[in-house]
Amino acid sequence: MSRRQVRSTTVLAVRKDGRVAMGGDGQVTMGETIVKGSARKVRVLKDGKVLAGFAGAVADAFTLFEKLEEKLDRFPSNMTKAVVELAKDWRTDRYLRRLDALLAVADSHHIFLVSGTGDVIEPDDAVIAIGSGGSYALAAARALKEHSDLDAPAIVRQSLEIAGDICIYSNQDILVLELGVAEGEAG
Repeated sequence: MSRRQVRSTTVLAVRKDGRVAMGGDGQVTMGETIVKGSARKVRVLKDGKVLAGFAGAVADAFTLFEKLEEKLDRFPSNMTKAVVELAKDWRTDRYLRRLDALLAVADSHHIFLVSGTGDVIEPDDAVIAIGSGGSYALAAARALKEHSDLDAPAIVRQSLEIAGDICIYSNQDILVLELGVAEGEAG
């Protein structure tokens, strides 16, 4: 089964100097039409210990968030095992394999891209991006991480702003969450 190209979002996760942040833009599109500008595509899971974001179909992503939380409950001290088990189920389960989304998942030690084709990718540089604006945000984040003094949340915000200026499927309504910081306190 071939997957369609995931559009209508940008989600970025960065770990730098012991801080982990994830953010996403708020734009939702259907075809060529913007239908919402303030969607929340990133979430705090497991009592603030895990960040997760999605690109793709919203209902599918919520189903995957629930399945991810089940795996995190089953493997509470091993996020790597939890995401691998999620990817295995997603790929082999008759219902789950029809879900159309990508996930970015991060804790204090790992950042992963997880897909329904069985991909579980941990980047070498602790920067990952998904969605139609992902390549723009990824390039900006890598440059800012290497060549600036910005912390992880600031890198995420600035990179998403750059992606929002370039990608027609992303916008400037950005939510950035940080591990260990309550949602109301996050930038």
